Amino acid sequence: MSPLFSPFRLGHLQLPNRIVLSPMCQYSAEPEGVAGEWHRVHLGQYASAGLGLVIVEATAIEPLGRITPHCLGLYNDKQRDALATIIGFHKRHHGPPIGIQIGHAGRKASTTTLWQGSKPLPPEQGGWQSIGPSALPYSKLQTPRGMDETDIERVINGFADAAKRADQAGFDLLELHGAHGYLLHQFLSPLSNQRTDQYGGSLENRMRFPLAVAAAVARVWPTSKPWGVRISATDWVEGGWDIEQSVVFSKALKALGCAFIDVSSGALDPRQKIPVGPGYQVPFSSRIRQDAEIPTITVGMINEPQQAEQIVAGRQADLVALGRSLLLNPHWAWQAAHALGLSPEQSASLYPHPYERAATLFPPA
Repeated sequence: MSPLFSPFRLGHLQLPNRIVLSPMCQYSAEPEGVAGEWHRVHLGQYASAGLGLVIVEATAIEPLGRITPHCLGLYNDKQRDALATIIGFHKRHHGPPIGIQIGHAGRKASTTTLWQGSKPLPPEQGGWQSIGPSALPYSKLQTPRGMDETDIERVINGFADAAKRADQAGFDLLELHGAHGYLLHQFLSPLSNQRTDQYGGSLENRMRFPLAVAAAVARVWPTSKPWGVRISATDWVEGGWDIEQSVVFSKALKALGCAFIDVSSGALDPRQKIPVGPGYQVPFSSRIRQDAEIPTITVGMINEPQQAEQIVAGRQADLVALGRSLLLNPHWAWQAAHALGLSPEQSASLYPHPYERAATLFPPA
């Protein structure tokens, strides 16, 4: 059996293969952050795509935590129930395990959508005051209000409440968004966190708030379901967050019961210099997997089946997450199975019954 198509167990959750739909913001929620027609179709197509795991996009734990007014939320029961409808479809039609990424945008909140330029959203268009560890803006976005103890307690409780709703909705897995310059990452990096209290300064202090969030989630999330954290392994800026600190953080998360680290990088500081290329983030995944002794998901410029196969075979990551490749081709896994020489019998389970005829388009490799 191909390593990429071999099963993998995350805690008590059995995944049929190692291919993951990466959480990707759609900025297409119905009013009040509710999943609607777009998300039913967008996520529904992956129920039959032969993947090992689907992770729903970054979903805000409170209104202030939205990136845009069009982001999904999980801070009320109406939002929970809309997501439960999508999960029900997946499970009725034998889709793969499905998880959700919950997060808070922090200082990167209150913007227009990606295709509108991700510009600051003025109050007259529904904008709101962003918050962050310090009153330091990201690029040309608004200056956030530095969080006080009340904000910190509210956000910690918000993550825990969102985790409860994710469980109630039927999600099989939970991921906390600690990457890409959003709130948890903002506390971790000395570039965005210049606090002088117990939440700033030393590495121990900068990890305090993200670890408090993780601990609060761990207390309410069922032990029968895995939870993990997406991190940016480096800021790609001198003096910022880096791989050494990421290893320490990953070890601390593991001690709290974290089942996996989803390893990305960057997006905290516009001064970043990223050597983008095929698999450019894989070495970070490999380092964390080895040094923190925790399963990892790798992501970023992984487009070809042989490339993904080699990553898993080389034990550089346990799972491979695809983003734009799966937007371009939702049935990437079917073609990958053929490219990697799976027999018709081995690949049969990738196809739902109504689509089994499509397998005949791929003669034996």
